[in-house]
Amino acid sequence: MCERHPPQSDSGSSYTAPRDAAPTSVYTQLLRWLEKHRGIIVVVAVLPLSLFFAAYIWLRLALLQYLSAGPEKHDDRVVQVQAQVKRWRQQAPSSRKLMCTSRPNWQSLSTTFFRKDLCHQVSLPLYDILSLDETSLTIRVEPLVTVGQVTEFLVPRGYTLAVCLEVAEATLGGLAMGVGMTTYSHKVGLYQETVVSYDVVLGDGSLVTATASNTYSDLYYTLPWSHGTLAFLVALQLKIIKIKPHLKLEYIPVRGQKAYCDLIRDVSGANDVNASTPDYVEATVFNKEEAVVMIGSFCDVPQKETHKINHLTSWHKPLFYKHVESFLSKGRDYEYVPLQDYLLRHNRGIFWVLETMIPFCNNALFRLFFGMLLPPKIAFLKFTTTPGVRAMTFTKQVFQDIVLPMNQLEEQINKSEELFDLYPLLVYPCRIYDHGQHKGQLRPPRKDQLVPGANYGMFNDLGVYGVPRAVLEKKPFDAVAKMRAMEAFTRENGGYAFLYADTFMNRQEFEEMFDLTGYEYARNKYHAVDAFPHLFDKTKPEIDVVEVGKQYINPL
Repeated sequence: MCERHPPQSDSGSSYTAPRDAAPTSVYTQLLRWLEKHRGIIVVVAVLPLSLFFAAYIWLRLALLQYLSAGPEKHDDRVVQVQAQVKRWRQQAPSSRKLMCTSRPNWQSLSTTFFRKDLCHQVSLPLYDILSLDETSLTIRVEPLVTVGQVTEFLVPRGYTLAVCLEVAEATLGGLAMGVGMTTYSHKVGLYQETVVSYDVVLGDGSLVTATASNTYSDLYYTLPWSHGTLAFLVALQLKIIKIKPHLKLEYIPVRGQKAYCDLIRDVSGANDVNASTPDYVEATVFNKEEAVVMIGSFCDVPQKETHKINHLTSWHKPLFYKHVESFLSKGRDYEYVPLQDYLLRHNRGIFWVLETMIPFCNNALFRLFFGMLLPPKIAFLKFTTTPGVRAMTFTKQVFQDIVLPMNQLEEQINKSEELFDLYPLLVYPCRIYDHGQHKGQLRPPRKDQLVPGANYGMFNDLGVYGVPRAVLEKKPFDAVAKMRAMEAFTRENGGYAFLYADTFMNRQEFEEMFDLTGYEYARNKYHAVDAFPHLFDKTKPEIDVVEVGKQYINPL
């Protein structure tokens, strides 16, 4: 909640499940019918409506950009944001609500629905790419620029973001205030490592620029993972990298858990600080004993091999994860992928979550006739989510990204199978740097997690997305107990949960996972305590996960 009174308990919010959320007989029958025919409903209703919704969003963005008068008016727009904050500050302290942005919940990629209606909402009409510096290899953008927008701008010019998320709808500001990781992260680390500077409006209305070496360096290190609870982001400068038009992408199928885990550690440089690594590294684990490791490097396509160019994101092509799976039977091979296709390779299938919505989405005829409508827009899916559906679905699906040390990759996969028993799993290697004590919400890697001779440890994102086997088999599934067990495993091993997804920790457990020392100092120093919600309150689910979880342990 955003209101300071009354305080909330650590167990969850004051949300009360709607009456129709309880599994009554009529409600149960309706859910069974919807579940049985979900694919058809998504195709007949969700995809077309999602297309119109996307058109609305595009027109809305175009109008907002037109009205904003372009990059040259950026300073004026920032002054307007400052004026809103200063007007808020002039209110009597007893009547002031904590602040948040006015951007609707459904426009974010978070699975939660933060109660913005209880906050004082500040408008941030900041949608423009501001400048490209090809000498310093940086780009300056406003926070609501999307990954799709910046990719379309950079790739034709021969560049891409050093850390470029695969989901086109994600905003660059959202990633900066939250977290981002991609298959280039084994070279550069998390998204936050590629941020050169943050321009932010503080809780007193002042505008400051935070960098790693200026007066506001303490703020610079605590803005990532803060989720808008320290200041309003109004611009950021990001590192970019030079590219070639194509990527030579090699698919390496591996059988045996230790074999594929060792290969991932080897090709990502987790064993040797001086190792030569490819530009992109990722793996898809299809079961405990089988995975496909992918390594990609920028290249020019030889004239004699142009037939091996694959436009992965074409509407009629298999979804990327199914294409990857085919190499388990075809064997090791490579192809040339246009870079923009590679960067957004998981967008069309929302990784493999689309298959839980449309079980026949990989059918060739479906792709031929409906592939151009993919993916259903995440914003539309959130826009149409009722409290009852929200309460029911979080107990039957898993959508989690978890950062864990790569030297324990086998244990991660085993724990995921023990708790959820769902595949595929996504593995992205990523550096976590030692910036010193209390430099942000992430602690320095433990000594046993450091790459020998380096100031970073090689961690990885474990992406767990889908429906657990127990749910598929109509068996009892205690989502809360399972997720709390996974969070305990993550804390014990020095890892972190991405906070865009539902978390199940109480406040004490949250503070065991994250180092909030520097964060709390920044909140006090930069006028955030009385201006913005606390990180724990901002990111915890808006529903009482424990109470709602009890209602849905048994299958429908």
